[in-house]
Amino acid sequence: MEAQQTFSRFCPRHPALPPPSHKKFQILPCVVPKNLGIQRLCCSYTPGNKKRVFCVSRTVVDEANKVKGEAATPVRRKKLAVFVSGGGSNFKSIHHSSLKGSLHGDVLVLVTNKPDCGGAEYARNNDIPVVVFPKIKDGSDGLSPTELVDALRSLQVDFILLAGYLKLIPVELIRAYENSILNIHPSLLPAFGGKGYYGMKVHKAVIASGARSYNSFC
Repeated sequence: MEAQQTFSRFCPRHPALPPPSHKKFQILPCVVPKNLGIQRLCCSYTPGNKKRVFCVSRTVVDEANKVKGEAATPVRRKKLAVFVSGGGSNFKSIHHSSLKGSLHGDVLVLVTNKPDCGGAEYARNNDIPVVVFPKIKDGSDGLSPTELVDALRSLQVDFILLAGYLKLIPVELIRAYENSILNIHPSLLPAFGGKGYYGMKVHKAVIASGARSYNSFC
């Protein structure tokens, strides 16, 4: 007990206390009893050559090793589903960024309401599956909201990117992917949004209004 009290005066157990960051730094052999919870003794030299001896507790060392181990663990690439209705210029940029590595994710599927649009054609040419949603009138193609959710879950999709998709998003999809849906729109919503505002029509309307900065990633 007396030994613990003596060492506590020089080596207080303070897990948030970092060791000094001097240029000259030396780690000394630990010669104190293990039951004091001290991992090592260190010695640093200030610019005035004044020696300072301090201790580092096991708690601090263990926490530092834990953080270092977590930082070394690679982050899993996210699985993406992209929704488009037109030429898919944003979709193409997303896919190119994924291939270059500047986007930490992979496009697993394209969802569109127009199976013959440019975005769908690009997806097929790059071996990306195309899913039609919603169901096409007077046709057998297309999924229901429940079927769409099931299809995305089967692919283990992490995020949904709305890149120029002109149909309403069903409530089933919003509930299944809460806080995991990103909408790309070339204006700060709700300005310049709604029926008829898509593609270059939005850019022209924004420029005509006199606005100079209007890109947003919601």
